[in-house]
Amino acid sequence: MNPASTPPIAATAAPARLAPRGWARRLPWPLPAVAVWGGAWALWLGLAAVGLPPALAFAVALAASTAAALSCGGRWRQAIAAAGLPLSAWVLGAAGTLPSWVWLLLLLPVLAVYPLRAWSDAPLFPTPADALQGLERVVGTPRKVHDAGCGLGHGLVALRCLWPQAALSGVEWSPLLAWATRWRCRGVQVRRGDMWAVPWCDFDLVYLFQRPESMARAHAKAMAEMAPGAWLVSLEFAVPGVVPVACLQGEGRKPVWVYQPVPAPVAVPAPSRPPSIPASGGR
Repeated sequence: MNPASTPPIAATAAPARLAPRGWARRLPWPLPAVAVWGGAWALWLGLAAVGLPPALAFAVALAASTAAALSCGGRWRQAIAAAGLPLSAWVLGAAGTLPSWVWLLLLLPVLAVYPLRAWSDAPLFPTPADALQGLERVVGTPRKVHDAGCGLGHGLVALRCLWPQAALSGVEWSPLLAWATRWRCRGVQVRRGDMWAVPWCDFDLVYLFQRPESMARAHAKAMAEMAPGAWLVSLEFAVPGVVPVACLQGEGRKPVWVYQPVPAPVAVPAPSRPPSIPASGGR
């Protein structure tokens, strides 16, 4: 578990990240997106009801919803919030005479994959296959590696490529995703449960690809539970206010932030004894 003598990349400061602004800051995701969608539809129907031509009413609602989506934080969230009105309008227009309640059925597969309780954690964004290359040169060879919030197991696959002999485990709140990951990652212990309720005391390395809002909590959990010398690794999102041991960066890849919340004890060599001087006889 000792880091290599020459880490590939020195520690760097965390870059600024887009965060929700204004009204969106007060709502947990994905409620800001739902608010943008609902507000856009209400504006569109309201303008049409007072006599504005439907095309002009739609254009005004689309412009307003796009502007509101910019308050939702990162680019993915902005895109999801902005796409709600045009996509739903296109689907409903293509649906013909189907009753409106039919579209509630579309929520069922979403809830199966992404239960309500998991909305406070990261959405389903897989770890790229080569995202963790070079990490082994920083952290050495951990024996027990854990993926907190493993989704469909992309992170576990990437970790297994680095340490095929390590004991890998993962936790995922979605029952459907946990089952799929067990089937996909044979030989890996995958449990269905709350990633925050699993103790980290037995792991040499914990890997996360979560949300920027989760990182301070993850670092606090690591400091409270992980053994000295263990590693906390985060893809893309840094722990605010904490200097990493290293950050793996490169063109076209997400940054990998490497932390050691409880530093490994430094061995202090025992003081050497002074050379003994034989007693001399009197003259």
